[in-house]
Amino acid sequence: MTIFTSFVVPGMAFGLSAGLSPGPLLTLVISETLRYGIAGGVRVAIAPLLTDVPIIGVTILLLSQLSNVKPVLGVISLIGALYLFYLGYESFCFKGMELDLGTVKPRSFQKGLIANLLNPNPYLFWLSIGGPLTIKASHQGVLPVFSFVAVFYLLLVGSKVALAVIVGKSGKFLKNTYYVLTVRILGGILFLFGFLFLKEGMIYLNIP
Repeated sequence: MTIFTSFVVPGMAFGLSAGLSPGPLLTLVISETLRYGIAGGVRVAIAPLLTDVPIIGVTILLLSQLSNVKPVLGVISLIGALYLFYLGYESFCFKGMELDLGTVKPRSFQKGLIANLLNPNPYLFWLSIGGPLTIKASHQGVLPVFSFVAVFYLLLVGSKVALAVIVGKSGKFLKNTYYVLTVRILGGILFLFGFLFLKEGMIYLNIP
């Protein structure tokens, strides 16, 4: 398999899904956009570029120590599969977003940092999905690692920024049929990757 199919495609799928699917950070992106304009939403959207660095570092360091222990990798792959199935199910159930806006002072960037640090999703993703893929990519060189991580964050942050711009011009987009359909299609793609992780976990554990 090429770098594109092995690492770029998963990076695109996971990044776009993480960027568009409902969650604490996306909710904050939208709410800050509606309260304080597009700039407020964009400041929240770029928060993962800072908060995820230590998460990635610690996760890669931990998993690299376990990379030769196949049973451990098998369990991690199965956890990743379950997490992908859960995300896929949430995406399938997505019907649009509704926000209840209060009156608070604009501290968009700080809010984004706190929301992402307290959000369990980045930790779960890098421990069970992103980390194992990054280590696998490292066995083929620097380019595969860069390709996966760069594409993932380009689409994660880029899609949230795009949503902030769109919502800043029309809040009705949150209920738009095309947006809902896109999230549901991404849910189906997550299910496919979930089965791949499930298969890989069973191979590591020698389960026929």
